[in-house]
Amino acid sequence: MQIPFNRPCFTGNELKYIAEAVERGHISGDGYFSKKCHAFLEEAVGVPKALLTTSCTHALEMSALLLDIQPGDEVICPDFTFVSTINAFVLRGARPVFVDIRPDTLNLDEKQLEAAITPRTKAILVVHYGGIGCEMDTIMDIASRHAIPVVEDNAHGLFANYKGRNLGTFGVMATQSFHETKNFQCGEGGALLVNDPQYIERAEIIREKGTNRSRFFRGQVDKYTWVDVGSSYLPSDVLAAFLYAQLEARDEIQTKRRHIWNRYNTDLRAWADAHDVCLPTVPPEVEQAYHVFYILMPSLASRQALIAHLKAQGILSVFHYLPLHLSDMGQKFGGRAGDYPVTERVSDTLLRLPLYNDLSEADQSQVIEAIHAFENWR
Repeated sequence: MQIPFNRPCFTGNELKYIAEAVERGHISGDGYFSKKCHAFLEEAVGVPKALLTTSCTHALEMSALLLDIQPGDEVICPDFTFVSTINAFVLRGARPVFVDIRPDTLNLDEKQLEAAITPRTKAILVVHYGGIGCEMDTIMDIASRHAIPVVEDNAHGLFANYKGRNLGTFGVMATQSFHETKNFQCGEGGALLVNDPQYIERAEIIREKGTNRSRFFRGQVDKYTWVDVGSSYLPSDVLAAFLYAQLEARDEIQTKRRHIWNRYNTDLRAWADAHDVCLPTVPPEVEQAYHVFYILMPSLASRQALIAHLKAQGILSVFHYLPLHLSDMGQKFGGRAGDYPVTERVSDTLLRLPLYNDLSEADQSQVIEAIHAFENWR
């Protein structure tokens, strides 16, 4: 029996809502279920405006457009993240300025942030890795003193919080992912959360191909036309119907994932302590999203050996991001080996374990038992 790293999961109403969307006769963007998802996110997260997008990448691209990023501008970003975080801004001509991560939470190291700021810095991108919040008090203080907008890449962290405040509500805007690997999923999808009201109307225009179509449907203008740059960032209402069923099951999904995450953390603790393996660190001021469970092995060789050991027993475990500064593109921007040592070490040693909404107790037991049986530490 194979145990995958991830598996998309139903909660119960997905197919029913998809059929309802079709019956309503509107399956393109901003239909009935899109509006329900918008309202749900605005109320549950506490943001003035939520707009579904075709992906988190597209939500990030909208952020770059809204902040009017121009060629030569600099954008600060953690080196340990998915390429979309910074690529959306490089697409507008920005130069990435990477910052190393903390060895505990694997989030941007706020102590190194201020040194990365220059007169050309136009945005600070923070990524809440694994749905564990960054040190937002310090980051927002630095950003405020330098008058630099913050964008939260919250792809991992929906419904998590930092000091009782929801992730995604700190920056001028934030982005979410509903990819099939996320807690809440619709195959491919995302959302832009707008916290600063000055960006709301333009966000609607950019998302609607640069037109004021949203104002037309609200009866604010008698026709709509091309008024700005933009693209087609609206997901189908079929996807929104699937997503709404997932959002409705928020408590059920998060309870399941919390149980799985906590069991890994409990049952692997003694093994990790005995073998110089690090488990995730969750600061006391953070309520996490239970998005991933990772372990940090002592070396690249032991990480690769454990992946092979688990695979031999039908269990898929995976590493995560490669350092952006060492990628082909990163090196074009001057990245060199040794620039960001924590990121390089974490990238070599991190291993993610299977964690999905319907991972069974028996399958999780098999994963844990296989880890305990691992002996190839050379």
